[in-house]
Amino acid sequence: MSPIHRARSSGVHRAVLFDVDGVLLDSMTTYQRVWHEWAGLCNLDPTSVWAMTPGRRPSDTIRAVAPHLDAEAECRRLALLLDAELEQLVAMPGAQVLLQAVPRHRWALVTSNTEAVVRSCFKRLGLPSPGLVIDGAAVAEGKPHPEGFLAASEHLGVQPANCLVVEDAPSGVAAGRAAGMTVYAIHSNCLAGQLGGAHRLFPSLAAATLAVVAWAGGQDIPDDRSAPQNAR
Repeated sequence: MSPIHRARSSGVHRAVLFDVDGVLLDSMTTYQRVWHEWAGLCNLDPTSVWAMTPGRRPSDTIRAVAPHLDAEAECRRLALLLDAELEQLVAMPGAQVLLQAVPRHRWALVTSNTEAVVRSCFKRLGLPSPGLVIDGAAVAEGKPHPEGFLAASEHLGVQPANCLVVEDAPSGVAAGRAAGMTVYAIHSNCLAGQLGGAHRLFPSLAAATLAVVAWAGGQDIPDDRSAPQNAR
């Protein structure tokens, strides 16, 4: 029998806000390939461009690395490159189990990706359909600004202090902290030291599953940052 049990209400309405790419979807290799291709077409250094992408909306990355280009036109070109690669995206191990363990009305997605792409990928991969997606086009400011997480909190009717953010990028961790939320970070794509603002760190989504479900069910788990070094 699986040790994962569905989160049950503790009387306090809590919500889990997931980033998508690098957390629920194993997309980093595919996106790196697409960004490198785009950089080559624009005569930009692919390594420098890729370094600016984690947790940011494509439009924000393009404005940062190529302010001389038309960001909207380049986003369209980038989207065409990505469309040809979408079939390569797969779910992170443990994603389906985790999403099924948290009641659908108590989790949402806050992503720099587009809602249409995310929903298409979730449907193809058989992941539970999200009730709420706050994508890059839904906010005026992308991560590390907290607007996306705060918008999700408001839509779900949950106070920010009762929201858990699950992220994998420094900008997402910063956004969750700025929103006044608890932040769990997955360091499968970044060094743990780059995610030091998170309350807890995990090497993978699967490793975080029990803790996320426990938090959603009302169990308050000690902050990793205050734990003795040898207890981590």
